Formats: sequence, C-alpha cells, structure tokens
Amino acid sequence: MRLSSSALAAASALCAAIGVFWLSLSFFQSEEEAKARGRLSLYRSTVLAELERFSHLTYVLARDTYVIETGLGAPTSVLDKRLAAFAVQSGLDAIYLMQADGTTISASNADKPETFVGQDYSFRPYYQAAITGVQGRFYGIGATTGLPGYFIADAVRTPDGDLSGVIAIKLDLTDLEEAWRAAGEQVFLANSDGVVLLSSNPDWRYRTLGDLSEAQRARIAASRQFPGQPLDPLNWHPRGDARAMIDGAKRIHLAASVPQHDWKLHYFADDSAAVTRSWLVTGMVMILAGAGFMVSQVRRTQRIGAALRRSEAEEAQLRLANDRLAVEIEDRRTAERRLKRTQDELERASRLAALGQLAASVTHELGQPIAAMRNHLAAAEIGGKPAQKVIPQIAGIVDRMEGITRQLKFFARSDHEVFREVDLRDVVNAALSLLTPNIEATEVTLDLRQPPGPIMVRGHQLRLEQVMTNVLRNAVDALEECDERVLHVRMGTTENAGWVEVRDTGHGLGAASLSDLQEPFVTTRESGRGMGLGLAISANIVKEHHGRISARNAEGRGAVFRVEIPMADGEEDKDPT
Repeated sequence: MRLSSSALAAASALCAAIGVFWLSLSFFQSEEEAKARGRLSLYRSTVLAELERFSHLTYVLARDTYVIETGLGAPTSVLDKRLAAFAVQSGLDAIYLMQADGTTISASNADKPETFVGQDYSFRPYYQAAITGVQGRFYGIGATTGLPGYFIADAVRTPDGDLSGVIAIKLDLTDLEEAWRAAGEQVFLANSDGVVLLSSNPDWRYRTLGDLSEAQRARIAASRQFPGQPLDPLNWHPRGDARAMIDGAKRIHLAASVPQHDWKLHYFADDSAAVTRSWLVTGMVMILAGAGFMVSQVRRTQRIGAALRRSEAEEAQLRLANDRLAVEIEDRRTAERRLKRTQDELERASRLAALGQLAASVTHELGQPIAAMRNHLAAAEIGGKPAQKVIPQIAGIVDRMEGITRQLKFFARSDHEVFREVDLRDVVNAALSLLTPNIEATEVTLDLRQPPGPIMVRGHQLRLEQVMTNVLRNAVDALEECDERVLHVRMGTTENAGWVEVRDTGHGLGAASLSDLQEPFVTTRESGRGMGLGLAISANIVKEHHGRISARNAEGRGAVFRVEIPMADGEEDKDPT
C-alpha cells in the first residue's frame, strides 16, 4: 500500500510537471510569436518606406526641361552633370535617360568606367512598362555593373505628348540586408516567383522557395533578372502552425505581403528561449510545490502529534470513566437484587389478595343458586308440591353450583378454558331460568325480544351464563324499590359479534362509570346488599372472550348494559390440558 501510494504520488507529480511545462511553453511561445509579429511589421514598414522613398522622383524628372530637351537632341553634358548631382544628393546608385528605343544617352555615371551610356535596356520590364505609360518597377542584378538594385522608370514626353524617352533610377537595397544582419535577425524578401531578393543570410539570396517552372525560368532569363545565378531551392519546409524548418532548425515563421510587386517578407524567430523559460517556470513550480508539500507534511505531523496527545488524554479520561462505570454497574446490580426481592414480596402479597378475592367470588357466585334452592323449597312447602317435582329443579341448581365451583378456577388458569360455538340465546335463557324466582318475587315484568334464528358466538357457555346472570341479577335488584318494574332484554348481531342489551327502569348508574363498577367491592347498592364483585368477574370473563361490555344511563331513568361477544368462526379450541 505504501509503495503504491508513493508511485501514485510520483506519477501525479510527473503529470503536474508536464502540464505546467506545456502550459508555460504555450504561453511563452505565444509571447515570442507576438514579438515576431511586431518585428515583422517593423521590417515590412522599412521595406515599404525604402521602396516608396523615390517613387515620385522619376515622375518629376520626366517633366524636367533639361531632360525633355536632351531627349529632343540637346547636348547631354549638361544633363549628365545635373543627374550626377541629383544622384549624390539623394544617395541613388544611378539616374539615366534612355531614348525611345531603349538606348541610354545620358547618365549620372557617364564619366565612370561602368557607365550606362550607350547600353540598350529595352529588354528590361521596367522600360517596357514605362513606354506604355505606366510607372515601371523592377528588381534585378544590373546588366552593366553586376550589382543588384531596384529600378523605377517613367516615360518622358515632348510638349506635344509624344514619347521621347524613358527616365530611370536605380536604388541599392543592400542596406536593408545589412540592418537585418546587424540586428541578428533571420529575414528574407521573396518576389512573386518565390526567388529570394534580399536576405539577412547571404547563402539564402537568389534561392527559390519552390521549384520554378520552365515558363518562369524563361521569363527570368529574358529579362536578365538574375544572370549567372542557379536559382536552387532553399532548404526550408514551412508548416501550418506558424513554424518552419530552415537549414535544419525549427523556427517561428511569419510572412507579410509587400504591395506593388506581390512580394512577401519572411521572418524567422528562434523560440528556444520560450523552452528555456518554460523549464525554469516548471522548475520553480515544482520547487514551490515541494516546499508546500513539506510544509503541509510538517503541519500534518504537528496535527497528528496534537491528535495523539488528545487521544492519550481522552484514553485516560475513558479509563477513569470506565472505573466509575464499573462502580455504577455494581451499584445497579445490587439495586436489581433488592428490586427482585421486593418484586417477590409483592407477588406473594398479590397472590394473597387474589385468594381473598377468590373467596369473595365463591361466596357471591354460590349465593344465587342457594337463594334459588331456598325459594324452590319455600314455594314447595307453601304450595304443597310433591317432592318429585321439586327434586329435579334442585338437582339442576346443584349441578349449577358444581359448575360454578369448577369454573371459578379462571382466576388462576383462565388459559385452560375450551371455547366452542355457543348460541347466545341459550345463554340468556339459562340465566333467566336461574333468576326466575327473583323476577317473580320482585314482581318484575320481563320484556324479552330475541331473533328467531341462533346467534352463534365463540366462547364457554357456562362462563357466559355467569356474565348474563350477574348483569340480569343487578338489573332485577335495581328494580326492587321502584314503582315501574320492567326488564327489557334485547339480542341481535352486528357484522362481527353477537350482542345482548339489558335495560331496567331502576335508579340508574348515577355518577359512577363502568370502570368504577368493574373494580372489586365497588357497588351502587345500599350496605349489606352485595359485595360489588359481579361486574368485576363479568368484565374479566368478557375480556377473556375478546368481547366488550359497556354501560350507560338510559334516557328517562334506569341503566343499559350491553355485552358483545365475537361471532364463531367454525373452529374449536383444543384443551391445552
């Protein structure tokens, strides 16, 4: 991992160095190109100024009276001296007058061995242009002197406008070459045929930028423009990105056109300085980056050291906290052991309380069958009923008492009850049968309305009979001291449950709520008329059946109790015992 990270860092540094080098090289090369354009513009202006400096002179001389008279036949000696003076004053190589046939009759160098007088220059393009009325311009090697020069010529006409001759001047442009060479520049001026006319490098003069055609060579030979020159191609290879290879060296290459002759001035600049500066910048950037990296590493080391010291301090605090936590854990374990002992004691107290409630429940639940037997026996004695009629009723009550004592075990093990399909009508009828003596003794009018079909719910019949017996018994007891004693019993079904609604015309619930009445030993009867366990037991039984019991005061007077038990789903529970 450490080796790969080092290799990745080295590769990243190398890529960064390459990127910096190329960016700086591009910038510095752009600067060099801008400088080269400036130098090229300067040299082009110099060339144009030199070419145009005497362009007006031939026009003025062509209208000079001495020139016109000499052309008409006047002696040439006066004009020779005049032209020699002009040439010296203007710095021209030569000024000469030719007749209409191209023969020179007067010249500024008439007294020189290389005089133009007597020479025929009718083959020169500048002469041929002048006789047509256009100013002639031409660059070439002198046919007489063998020295290159720039020729300008204009036609000389008589006062009648007839052509009498041509006046021409020759300029020496080699001073431009000397200036370029002295400045250390690489410059050359090429004509429209691609022949180098002037150059800072003498070896490039009279070289061609490309191969000349036969027609071009023939035209050049006819005008004797470059006599004795082989016109070999120049060793150069231009490129399209402002670059060129010349004499084996790569250079910046820029070119600018020169008017009048369709010439081009070519400028070459060395961009090696840009490469050197790019390397220097790259080196400086890498040095600065390395210094920055070292500073960051030092700071990172300082941060790591500080973090390590903080970690050591936190570790010491953590050890101290762990010690305190160990003490707290031991204290918590001690408290949990105390809580466990307290819970065990509370559990034993709860079992004792449940045992007392169970005893009260047995007393309450057996009170109703015993009262029923007493009523049957009293009725038999008063009415003189034979024993065989009373015994079956008492036997049924005894069976009822046995079932109650057997079923009271729900206080301890309610999960062992077996639930089956039970007809809720049978439950209500059985409870009413048990309470018939009470209903008759209290002279209660029973208003029973039940559907013709069964109301099948899921539950334990005897336990549900206990619920209905308690609810009906409470309703009957509530009617004992009332003038209107009517007990309304209704049954029906909802979407998911069967229901029984018991309404009496008694004193009602008063301010007590159903939750209050469900508490053991809470009752609305006067002292000595019940222990308040009936609704508490009934509520537990209904809860075991996943049902619902509710109570409210009826409109007008009395109370309404409603018991709802879920409908049977066709499945029978298995006895877990």
